[in-house]
Amino acid sequence: MKTVSENRAFGGIQGVYSHTSDTCHCDMTFAVYMPPQARSGPVPCLWYLSGLTCTHENAMTKAGLQAHAAEAGIAIVFPDTSPRGEGVADDEAYDLGQGAGFYVNATETPWKAHFQMETYIASELRDLVTEKFAVSVHHGITGHSMGGHGALTLAMKYPGHFQSLSAFAPIANPSASDWGRKQLGAYLGGDENSWAAHDASILLKETGWSGDILIDQGADDQFYDLLKPTSLVTALVDTKTSHQYRLQQGYDHSYYFVSSFARDHVIWHAERLKSRP
Repeated sequence: MKTVSENRAFGGIQGVYSHTSDTCHCDMTFAVYMPPQARSGPVPCLWYLSGLTCTHENAMTKAGLQAHAAEAGIAIVFPDTSPRGEGVADDEAYDLGQGAGFYVNATETPWKAHFQMETYIASELRDLVTEKFAVSVHHGITGHSMGGHGALTLAMKYPGHFQSLSAFAPIANPSASDWGRKQLGAYLGGDENSWAAHDASILLKETGWSGDILIDQGADDQFYDLLKPTSLVTALVDTKTSHQYRLQQGYDHSYYFVSSFARDHVIWHAERLKSRP
């Protein structure tokens, strides 16, 4: 692991790091915020997964999470959204290829050589973070848009990895949306049965989530129809999953929306992670 930069922030350290990924077969960049409390021992860890076109940097600089993490005493990890670099497959469209990994393990050419983001987040980067940083065994996960999709699906697929869960305007039913069908078809092939494991509205009914979930959705989100939030609400109710679904009037899909409710999510995770023995 190489240190790209480290800056003091709210008494802690906001760092950016790179490493060669054995999973994605390329160099990957990620960011970690360590709160001041980490100087006294391991702290809980919150993973923030970003959306389409983003890198590790978008949420790191726009969401204002560091101040809330310092207050709550938890670390925050900001992974990239896809493999990158020379030789990594890409597409001219913004919603496929680099910047649009969708947090799946691709099985189709040309994507499968590098696009193994599910294993990268759930295993390789997790192992690296727990080895190199003073974080405890208690991890939560959240994300925005495509990252909200990733947070929901990875939490349900790896319940032992994540003990708390939230999302900002997640792509909630990708197998029924233009933000999903194109990408799942490209990465996983035409068998739609294989897509279900990456669709939160379906996965919730098949796998479930034992904890509670906090979801914020802007009522004026310009991508509301693509996100399919009603499918997720129906699944939450049908499965009797404990949740807070908050439709925020006047808010759109931007980081102004995310930053407006970021503190609520950080405190939500901190309360659940710190209460564990």
